[in-house]
Amino acid sequence: MTQLGLDYPTKWGRGYWARFVRGLLHRGFLVPYTRFLSTLEVRGLENIQGVGPFIFVSNHSSNLDTPLVIASVPSFIRRRLVVAAAMDNFFMDPYRAFRTVLMFNAIPIDRHRVNRRSAQLALELVEDHWNLLIYPEGGRTPDGELQEFKGGAAYLGERASATIIPTYIHNAGMLQGPKYAKAPKYVDAPSQYRHHVVVAFGRALNSHEGENLRKFGARIEEAVKALGRETSGDEGYGASHVDP
Repeated sequence: MTQLGLDYPTKWGRGYWARFVRGLLHRGFLVPYTRFLSTLEVRGLENIQGVGPFIFVSNHSSNLDTPLVIASVPSFIRRRLVVAAAMDNFFMDPYRAFRTVLMFNAIPIDRHRVNRRSAQLALELVEDHWNLLIYPEGGRTPDGELQEFKGGAAYLGERASATIIPTYIHNAGMLQGPKYAKAPKYVDAPSQYRHHVVVAFGRALNSHEGENLRKFGARIEEAVKALGRETSGDEGYGASHVDP
């Protein structure tokens, strides 16, 4: 019997055949369909410089956020992108877990408490030069506002000497919100088959020598907030949570 949760095996998803099939699925279906569905606008690709590894740290309002980011990043990033996915949402059913790993190269993350095993797997992959997409709020926003960030992104960025790319996804919740979002402002709105969405990448961040993880994490969170304010035009974005 296939083990589930944090025990679900994901190594096969990084093997040759899974990568080959995933590439076909992305090029032939996921990327073109996502770009059609969302009338996607991508900003800030010039901020993704060098060979990485990169850790994309994004706000999270919809289950379509991951396809949107995948459709936005350059192909050399996409080919070696791992997605940190909620264990309790995507890895408790064997069929859903299989689809999630095959399509998104996902690894299970315990979003409710610090888990050394999942953190170690993510760290080893970044150190092995895999790029990582992580949602530090721990899940889709329940109210449409940015939630407090957990510290995983700062930890991984510092330990692996990886480059953090602040990422903001604008209006993804409006795209078929009743199906893919969680916040009432999206769930209760009409389900829009197409909607304009912006994926913006901010200036790269790296940990400073002597900077503790708490300060680095706060700097990452503020960068996503600032990117959200710039992209959305909402000067109050992120104000519901203010770092002490």
